[in-house]
Amino acid sequence: MSNYIPAFLQDIAYLHWFYWLLLVVAGVIGLFVNILGLPGLWLMIVSFICYAWLTGFDVYVGWVAVIAMVSLGVLAEAVEFFAGSAGVAAAGGSKRGMIGAIGGGLVGGIAGTPVFPIVGTIIGAIAGSFGGAWLMEKVWVGRTPEDSTRIGLGAAKGRFLGIVSKTAIGIVMLMVAMWTAAPFGQSPAAILLPAPTTAPTTAPTDTPTTLPVEIEASPAAVVDVPTTLPSVEQ
Repeated sequence: MSNYIPAFLQDIAYLHWFYWLLLVVAGVIGLFVNILGLPGLWLMIVSFICYAWLTGFDVYVGWVAVIAMVSLGVLAEAVEFFAGSAGVAAAGGSKRGMIGAIGGGLVGGIAGTPVFPIVGTIIGAIAGSFGGAWLMEKVWVGRTPEDSTRIGLGAAKGRFLGIVSKTAIGIVMLMVAMWTAAPFGQSPAAILLPAPTTAPTTAPTDTPTTLPVEIEASPAAVVDVPTTLPSVEQ
């Protein structure tokens, strides 16, 4: 009986695995959204924190794992920013060209997704970065078509390197989340069940140990005693 787990505790254990499955799905979606230029890795981090809150901090996920995920997310954002900026700057582009590359990459990634998911998203984001940087440099800055093309190619190269680098870090984040959050390290039943108490080995002192015995007199033992004594004749 000590090993018996009630049905509601079994449901809680299954519920934690269901939360873990949702966390994995959110991580995959975050990787896909990341290609579009949207904060997909932060979706992974928020999902990771929500999982820790739902299952209880330090049960499966602790603060060390949360800090590690946030640090990886910040690193990924920094790598993507510097890679894209370096591509435009190396080609001699301006800040407007950088803005055009970012906006064009977002629009191109969204437009390429329905055509061919993931692959079309990557190609669309790279082509959009090229087009956005070229348009901004040509129209707003007034560069020649040759210079605009050179800057656009630099933006496309930077976008590609940024996508690859950030996606690689995102895969590492997904692996860390899946491993640290997997609910097999500790049984939820052991967490929710109170510590078993032992039954008292001795009976309470106020409880009588023996029952009183009623003694009933036997009719044969009853002797009639006369009320008066007989007179003695002299």
